[in-house]
Amino acid sequence: MTQVTDHGGGVRSISVPIPDNPLGHTLVYLVDTDAGPVLVDTGWDDPASWDTLVEGITGCGTSVAEIHGVVITHHHPDHHGLSGRVREASGAWIAMHAADAAIVRRTRETRPEGWFAYMAAKLEASGAPEEHVAPLRGAPRSLRRPSTLPGFSPALPDREIVPGELLPLPGRRLRAVWTPGHTPGHVCLHLEEEHPDRLPGNGRLFSGDHLLPRITPHIGLYEDPDTHGRPPYGNGNGNGIEGLGEIADPLGDYLDSLERVGRLAPAEVLPAHQHVFTDAPSRVAELLAHHEERLTGLLTLLSVPLTPWQLAERMEWNRPWADIPYGSRNIAVSEAEAHIRRLVKLGRAEAVTGSDPVTYTAV
Repeated sequence: MTQVTDHGGGVRSISVPIPDNPLGHTLVYLVDTDAGPVLVDTGWDDPASWDTLVEGITGCGTSVAEIHGVVITHHHPDHHGLSGRVREASGAWIAMHAADAAIVRRTRETRPEGWFAYMAAKLEASGAPEEHVAPLRGAPRSLRRPSTLPGFSPALPDREIVPGELLPLPGRRLRAVWTPGHTPGHVCLHLEEEHPDRLPGNGRLFSGDHLLPRITPHIGLYEDPDTHGRPPYGNGNGNGIEGLGEIADPLGDYLDSLERVGRLAPAEVLPAHQHVFTDAPSRVAELLAHHEERLTGLLTLLSVPLTPWQLAERMEWNRPWADIPYGSRNIAVSEAEAHIRRLVKLGRAEAVTGSDPVTYTAV
């Protein structure tokens, strides 16, 4: 049975399943506007997820054909995956921040083998052992077809979400808040209207993956196959897209974004996973303290030179390293690299001159 929850004030959520994922589901929000219903995110591109979304929209008293627009908090497939199908069924527009729209374009333009080569080179640069890298070089041809890889052909957005501006939703005041970190173009959406139950605070916040009630979002490096797996301190332009110029700092972006959201002090947070909650400033404070504690702990580990892979092996995760599956290890190493990058930027760690693969040590 599809779970639909009425949050009052013309806002409902639909729990759309994510196949084979411990998160379980994405909360897709349906917001009534004078021009028709608008979705905040859409869920994973899977037949069962699509059926659930359609059933949930019907349970909200409308139909997928009536959807007026889709607002995407960020480009990940459990949020943006079904956007194309919604547009095909309804003619709805799709809106996304420019930084994530650029990732969508690159994803569509890069053949899967390019991503495999990029990931192999990136993992080599991080110090990953050959037995971990080898499967990426020898991936079977069936895995190299975009049709078999979720998220390799995401829908191109029609509109740009501009930070600080109200979205063009007649009858509603929904303002975009740029919150990079989880992705370079992640946005939260501030519904600048009195809470329907008159809870104290400043409206409601659709927080995507930026602010969740019981877990912390993954903060890794902003991926770009055009870097061809160069080491993490080669390039980055600081605007959330790896390229030329200043080195990007995703964890720094995330921490700054958290503080900005905390200052909004919304009456209620409507996240993309788990459940709605109140007291955003307290949750922000918890997350800021968590990351500072983690950075301090990593400095202890870096009392001896370590590659990003070696650091990831020694970090605390929700299970022992030996029990972490292959794909999750790649994510863990990216998170280790993001933390190293933050420590280097703060002047608390540095690369060891002449090391290959590069190692880092506390300063």
